[in-house]
Amino acid sequence: MRKLLGLVGVFALVFAVGGSVNLVAQKGASIHGVWRIVEQSQGGPNARTVDRTPVGLGGMIIITERHWSYITETGDKPRPSLAQGAAASASADQLRAAWGAFDAQGGFWFTDLGKSHERTIDKGGVYYAQPDGSKVERKIWPMWTPNGVGLSPDESTLYVAESMTGRLWAFDLPKPGVIAPSARGHGGRCLANTLGHFDSLAVEADGNIVVAAIGDGICVVAPDGSDMHYVAMPDAATTNICFGGPDRRTAFITLSAAGELLEVEWPRAGLALNY
Repeated sequence: MRKLLGLVGVFALVFAVGGSVNLVAQKGASIHGVWRIVEQSQGGPNARTVDRTPVGLGGMIIITERHWSYITETGDKPRPSLAQGAAASASADQLRAAWGAFDAQGGFWFTDLGKSHERTIDKGGVYYAQPDGSKVERKIWPMWTPNGVGLSPDESTLYVAESMTGRLWAFDLPKPGVIAPSARGHGGRCLANTLGHFDSLAVEADGNIVVAAIGDGICVVAPDGSDMHYVAMPDAATTNICFGGPDRRTAFITLSAAGELLEVEWPRAGLALNY
């Protein structure tokens, strides 16, 4: 376990792309910065450098904020493509997106956490969209603070973690972008029902789901729900996890209370991302 980076503010997003770790720091209700940690060509195998400039990756990066959702490209100002797409869809919701996951076809799933008010709280949901904002459809509704989202290795199952309930749900996908119909409720299967709270999630290559469990570290759940265990973290707010390294056996984990990014050797390989 090794600390890679310390920043003031909460890490809102981390993902491994092209050999680098990219993360967003959130300060209050706004994006504080987008950072990239890359391998150095010199200085030994454990050397890292931090590029403190906006990350464009030579293409697009999807950034979701709880009050707005937009797409930005290298050198461009953010444009509200996703919000415009939602306004033109049958379910014109005011999106407060949390996390997203791309499928092999290029579409992506994202959660709408909702917003808490003094006396009330919004219902949340899960959406499927095209990255250019041309289409945004609400697929799962309602949910109670849906947050982390991911796909099984064969992309036949969508996993959604609810923050306030500490539950992990599984939804069958008969084809890309389509949730299997249900005669009752939102149609999900509850794989884990905990006493804690959940944030983002990732999926291992063997199908296990690993969920950032806030005060309880990382929660590892079998794809059929038959097993669940925790991996402790030295922080009161573990918020995100992704996998990187040559064999994807390196976990990068955000500790939001301390404002740290950790590099941890993981016993199993993480699932390779589509993009």
